[in-house]
Amino acid sequence: MSGVKGMTTRMSIRESIQNIERMIDEAASAAGLLDHEINLVAVSKRQSLEKIKEALEAGQRVFGENRVQEATEHWLDSGLRAEYPDLELHLIGPLQTNKVKDAIALFDVIETLDREKLARRLADEMSTQGRDLPCFIQVNTGAEPQKAGVLPECLADFYSFCYDECGLDIVGLMCIPPVDEPPALHFALLKKLAADLGLSQLSMGMSTDYERAVALGATHIRVGTGIFGEREV
Repeated sequence: MSGVKGMTTRMSIRESIQNIERMIDEAASAAGLLDHEINLVAVSKRQSLEKIKEALEAGQRVFGENRVQEATEHWLDSGLRAEYPDLELHLIGPLQTNKVKDAIALFDVIETLDREKLARRLADEMSTQGRDLPCFIQVNTGAEPQKAGVLPECLADFYSFCYDECGLDIVGLMCIPPVDEPPALHFALLKKLAADLGLSQLSMGMSTDYERAVALGATHIRVGTGIFGEREV
């Protein structure tokens, strides 16, 4: 960013995306992960359609949304889902079971699978709609009582339930570290938990810590304000 007479000019959304992609490449290279695929998930929750369209025009195609209703407004009601058929939409917020039908119809990836009731509902609805969406299990690595996610000590049993009993396509793990603890500790734990289960995909790292997440093997990083600036709506 540059200042002129005390004013600050923020990078455009296109420039922000390019800058983040460059920093991802540098972090991966420094960690010796030259052939490691890393997906930038642009978190568009509470952002205006104008900014979302800017990101699309810049070539961004993978987006994350927290709520089914807002995602419907962003992508279906606006016509953007039809206009950009190569979109990949990730649900990265908690999913209520009464929203599963709409979620399966709209999203391409579910990142917040965290309880048996939801797993059963997802499996039933995917079968009904003829869709087989890849899922991440959300892990509560900090054991925070107010936060969603499976506790690490319960993960193996929950994974077996989702995979063996429900037949879900579990591709990886996702976490949101506690705000008052070093995120790298939680990224390293998630990586170990995934390795123990033979899972290769890790959704971890946000605007303030994605470079560290990349260094620890993230395959998906979720960046909102780093791309769009402060949330508007």
